[in-house]
Amino acid sequence: MSLILSIETSTTNCSVSLSKKGETLILKEDNNSNYSHAESLHVFIDKVIASAEIKKEDIDAIAVSKGPGSYTGLRIGVSAAKGLSYALEIPLISVSTLEALAHQVNTQDGVIIPMLDARRLEVYSAIYSSALKPLRAIEAQILDETSFSEYLKKGKVYFIGNGVEKTKDLIDHSNAIFIEGKLPSANQMSALAYAKYKKSDIEDVAYFEPFYLKDFIALKPKSS
Repeated sequence: MSLILSIETSTTNCSVSLSKKGETLILKEDNNSNYSHAESLHVFIDKVIASAEIKKEDIDAIAVSKGPGSYTGLRIGVSAAKGLSYALEIPLISVSTLEALAHQVNTQDGVIIPMLDARRLEVYSAIYSSALKPLRAIEAQILDETSFSEYLKKGKVYFIGNGVEKTKDLIDHSNAIFIEGKLPSANQMSALAYAKYKKSDIEDVAYFEPFYLKDFIALKPKSS
């Protein structure tokens, strides 16, 4: 039946979906700036399953957003996904966070640049064609006024994700289109996860780790 439960926790948006053959049936998500994933994720999973009137044992695969994104958010999502995959003895599928984010843009021209906020003037970004084919691999990059100029010279560039806020303050170009207020969602994971499921493109549950892109750096607490 190809029922896939997808989990997205790479940003402040805690998102869970259930899909059948790549089509989202049920979506439960909440963008809480306090990163309440630890409290909300398993509640959302239970609500999605209850709404579908199925049992966990009816699910055929678990999909998880693999990053990049929030270190803590990714750890929570991947831990939950691995636990479900192991307990239910079903495949674990990983989906690129930025690829799923790019799928929120529907355009016939130009390029799509999904980007997630990192530290200071840094973002995690990738570049896709309007047909959602990768044009440049995922990078952690420092933004400046010349960023993405080679693409802006050629045509429309659609920026999407929570890295847009800092980008629009730096880049002033007529071809730049800033899509604000959008975060990665389990909704767009449905089709991507199903495509991988059909090809048996799955992860080793025991060894799979999130794609952090950069090492986690813990900030020292301020002295009182």
